[in-house]
Amino acid sequence: MPKEADVIGGLPSHVAIIMDGNGRWALKRGLPRIMGHYAGVKAIERTVRAAADIGIPHLSLYAFSTENWRRPLPEVKGLMNLFRYYVRKKTKELCNEGVRLRFAGRIWELSEDIRKIVREAENATAGGGRLDLVVCFNYGGRQELLDAINSIVEEDGREGAVTEEAIRSHLYLPDLPDPDLIIRTSGEHRLSNFWLWQSSYSELYFTSTLWPDFGKEELDSALEDYAKRERRFGAV
Repeated sequence: MPKEADVIGGLPSHVAIIMDGNGRWALKRGLPRIMGHYAGVKAIERTVRAAADIGIPHLSLYAFSTENWRRPLPEVKGLMNLFRYYVRKKTKELCNEGVRLRFAGRIWELSEDIRKIVREAENATAGGGRLDLVVCFNYGGRQELLDAINSIVEEDGREGAVTEEAIRSHLYLPDLPDPDLIIRTSGEHRLSNFWLWQSSYSELYFTSTLWPDFGKEELDSALEDYAKRERRFGAV
């Protein structure tokens, strides 16, 4: 396992993670799928702590996609209850750890009590300067682009071409830098509608580790691999 000093030279500014494999983790153990999501919360805690200790400025987590509403109703209800409980419980701890919590996605479509929890958590942690933690909830990359373009049209009433700069300024979190590194767990090799605009030049890292088993050692391995890469951004 690499030490923090081994990866710091190539440390990415923004690490994004597609947290995949909770259901399979539970099924392998003969447990209900929701228990895999509870185990996944523990992996979030380990990973956030490790990212903050290493000095990563921005960490984004793909927690619930716009497509996840198609899952069985009991699982969706369980995920919403887990979200309510976890965000409420951890907000004070994140404040103490200097972690700023933000959310990206169609938050306005969620129930009023969840929207209230989101607002309170963002306000309470706004002063955190150690780590910018972004939770993508009810998020879809295509949906973000549609929302950005519709917002441009509504606000500007423009008739001319929509520019790249205009789209970026209307994304959910326009100040968030593009992810340098996107990690996906569970052995799948796709982005699944995650950060589609922002991932144009992201480095991709895939691991067979199921998300509930992910932690500091797996994050270190991804960062070590990233540090060995040469990023040209289209240049020769």
